[in-house]
Amino acid sequence: MLLEPDERVTTPTEQQTYLAAILATDYHTIFVAENDGRLVGYLEAAGGMYRRNRHTAHLVIGILQAFAGQGIGARLFATLEQWAQRQHIHRLELTVMAHNERAIRLYQKAGFEIEGTKRHSLYVNGAYVDEFYMAKLLP
Repeated sequence: MLLEPDERVTTPTEQQTYLAAILATDYHTIFVAENDGRLVGYLEAAGGMYRRNRHTAHLVIGILQAFAGQGIGARLFATLEQWAQRQHIHRLELTVMAHNERAIRLYQKAGFEIEGTKRHSLYVNGAYVDEFYMAKLLP
C-alpha cells in the first residue's frame, strides 16, 4: 500500500523479528485473515508508547482485492475493538487515500469519521494524492 513493489527489502528473518516484537508488547498487535492457508487480509494496530498517547492506536489494514466486499474488514475491525477495549484504548485512527472510496465506505461503516485532509501526502503514479485522517472514539 505505502511501499511500491521494489521497495520492500525485508528478509524473512527480519520480518519474523518484527512480528515477534509486535507480539511482545501490550500496545501493538496484528490480526490476520486467511483463506485456505493463504493470507488475504491483515490489520495492524500500533498503540501510543507514552502516557499521553497510550489511549490511541494507529491502524494499517490491507485486504487482497479479490477478497474485498466479503466482510473480512468488518470482522478484523470487530476483533480489533475487542483487543482495544482490553488495552484501554479510546481512539483508533488511520489515514486513507482520498480516492479510495471502497476503503472509506468500510471505515465509515465501522464507525470512523473523517477528521481532516492531508494534502499532497503521497506521490503515486506521477501524481500527488491527498489522504484523509479518519478516527473512531471507543466508549
